[in-house]
Amino acid sequence: MNMKLKWVLWPLAILILLPSAYLLYTYQSIKSTAEQIYEERQPPPVTPTFIYGGERTKAGESTTKDTDAFTVLVLGVDQRPYDRGRSDVMILMAVNPTKGSVLMFNIPRDTRTDIVGYGTVDKINHAYAFGGIPMSVSTVENFLQFPIDYYIKVDMEGFSSIVDSLGGVTVNNRMKFEYGGYNFDQGQLNLNGSEALAFSRMRFEDPKGDLGRNARQREVLEGILDKTLRVSTVFKLETLLNQIGNSVKTDISFEEMKKFLTEYRHHIGKVEQVEIAGYGQIINGIWYFIVGDKEREDIITTLRGYME
Repeated sequence: MNMKLKWVLWPLAILILLPSAYLLYTYQSIKSTAEQIYEERQPPPVTPTFIYGGERTKAGESTTKDTDAFTVLVLGVDQRPYDRGRSDVMILMAVNPTKGSVLMFNIPRDTRTDIVGYGTVDKINHAYAFGGIPMSVSTVENFLQFPIDYYIKVDMEGFSSIVDSLGGVTVNNRMKFEYGGYNFDQGQLNLNGSEALAFSRMRFEDPKGDLGRNARQREVLEGILDKTLRVSTVFKLETLLNQIGNSVKTDISFEEMKKFLTEYRHHIGKVEQVEIAGYGQIINGIWYFIVGDKEREDIITTLRGYME
């Protein structure tokens, strides 16, 4: 081979092979981190049954996983040194690419309901303290009479690093307030991780109490979704996954993550928010959030209709 040609081809080969090698390394790094946060959902202690599409279906044997639409239960958990803690945030996301949107609503943490597998009626967020992810998911499935395809558990103390890894989030704040050493003006705000955590935790100064906090939590999650759907390169995805590695557990596999990012994100154009209505009531000296039968039926109907 001509010596001059060799001197041309070697740099050209390096220019081609080095990016390819780096992309392979990055891909393996992302895969490794995704496998680190993956945690298969364990079978529930008791499997609830419910009516779905006119047929009785066991929870956990979802009829939606083989279709384009799917549901995700997001649990924000305050971990404690010597116990499991409670799920202070419970948000259901229903994703339906054919509708081009995500349906999102909080399940108020003090909602009084049957705790599936524990044999008691209690606040819905206690299900996590009693039986972890399996009991939480089964209890929510029973409450909504609808299967949960995936879960995402987020350690609230690590939540701020997730927001920071995305470069912050944008929210629309409906009322001015101070909390956790931060001042939050009314209107559109750009929040870093620590600010977003404080913004989503304030409750007592809000005239709507827990419902007001729920609305702010959905604002933050919508901001995170918006940023995540705009993750445009494999390099940004690597940074994001590395940041959340110690704060998140999920039963969404690496292959499913790739599918959602490559095939779904271009079809999701908006987030629709729904609020579960109810009222407070003290029963045996304990305050509960009561969701009436009619309101619960309306939520179930809305969810089923959205997923069709």
